[in-house]
Amino acid sequence: MEFTRKNRQLLSRIATNDRHGENSPYFDGWKAYDSNPFHPIHNPDGVIQMGLAENPLCFDLIEKWIRENPDASICTAEGLDKFKDIAIFQDYHGLREFREAVAKFMGRVGGNRVTFDPNRIVMSGGATGANETAIFCLADPGDAFLVPSPYYAGFARDLRWRTGVEIVPVHCKSSNNFRITRAALEEAYEKAQRSNINIKGVIITNPSNPLGTVLDKETLRSLVSFVTDKKIHLVSDEIYAATVFSSPRFISVAEVMQDMDCNRDLIHIVYSLSKDMGFPGFRVGIVYSFNDDVTNCARKMSSFGLVSSQTQFLLASMLSDDEFVGNFLRESSKRLAKRHHVFTKGLEEVGISTIKSNAGLFFWMDMRPLLKEQTTKAETELWRVIINKVKLNVSPGSSFLCSEPGWFRVCFANMDDKTVEVALDRIREFVLQGKEENNHEADKSQARAQRWRKQNLRLSFSSSRLYDESLMSPHMISPHSPIPHSPLVRART
Repeated sequence: MEFTRKNRQLLSRIATNDRHGENSPYFDGWKAYDSNPFHPIHNPDGVIQMGLAENPLCFDLIEKWIRENPDASICTAEGLDKFKDIAIFQDYHGLREFREAVAKFMGRVGGNRVTFDPNRIVMSGGATGANETAIFCLADPGDAFLVPSPYYAGFARDLRWRTGVEIVPVHCKSSNNFRITRAALEEAYEKAQRSNINIKGVIITNPSNPLGTVLDKETLRSLVSFVTDKKIHLVSDEIYAATVFSSPRFISVAEVMQDMDCNRDLIHIVYSLSKDMGFPGFRVGIVYSFNDDVTNCARKMSSFGLVSSQTQFLLASMLSDDEFVGNFLRESSKRLAKRHHVFTKGLEEVGISTIKSNAGLFFWMDMRPLLKEQTTKAETELWRVIINKVKLNVSPGSSFLCSEPGWFRVCFANMDDKTVEVALDRIREFVLQGKEENNHEADKSQARAQRWRKQNLRLSFSSSRLYDESLMSPHMISPHSPIPHSPLVRART
């Protein structure tokens, strides 16, 4: 958002600074969709939203449960007797039943290998609020966190905007599927130290946004060891924990630290129901810290972003229904796997590959072969074509601080099956058209090469005498004498 000089004088520096990140292609894609949204009947040529990680694939199961449990809502005749108790003031600890249900759900998502303490559940306004609350508790303005890249595009807003904290990317490479290594962490940490940047911790997303991959136990143990050695924090954003749809399984940082000699006070988890249950509108974010002081501070700060008591009441009942939760998690996994397969298989048929993934609501698409050159500028140009011509809002890798141009995040769960087919048709047409143009250019280049070979052949016959004479009389050759060019050189120009 642009502010006039007059308005900047009236508003605060926090309100008007440019650290929100809204000017990135990530948010520009959303704006393009908002101004021209696809609709199969009313606007079939509109932009299809593939930049939003939403998960409505199992809403039919949720709607069925709500119809069968009307007393879970205080806004129904069956639940009206609870209205007064829920509608009056609730302190920032939250409803006990809600905290117990969320702690149990977090444990179940992780295979019941960890028991989470309800007394450590701190509410916040979605994962955005939970991440910011954690940063406010752990760092001061000017401090920094190491964040392996590519990382969630919204972190610029969530972690930096109001806190004044900086992000130091830890650049990971496609050569090892963007795996986080101790060597990369050490390099980024030492570079920050030389620049007098105070590193307060490491922030990871597991499962990864935007890669759609899970961290293995070895990597998690390495991360815990790293922060323990450096005496800095580790914040593990685990909001996609229940979106794993094939092996390997999700492993929480809480699981690996159980049998490690580490400083538990340095470990913190951010969780949410926005992705796993598909409830971003409910604004349910959770800060779970193993540090008592952080838990207490976060709880005081949660006053600015509590979950409504009506939402707590509903979810406490829903998440306490073991049969429903079990069925939901199984069915969600199946549907995500099916949708992921449809998309990636469709891309594979036209020669577009993706990073092998098994979690999340998106995949990491490799469009490097379509770049004119391997630069961020070329990636941005390709993105503009995709958003303006192909009418697909996919997010370029530069928005996620990817160090290698040509990668795009594609969200696959936020649309119905018919829209999926339209999106795939558009991608196929775009890629095939590009291949036809490339083939046409190759044919033209080949034709030019053939013409030059014929010209060179004729020229070689007419020039043979000149060359013979030049051998006998070198003084007859002038620097300006016509020497035929190689057809190979001309073919490349």
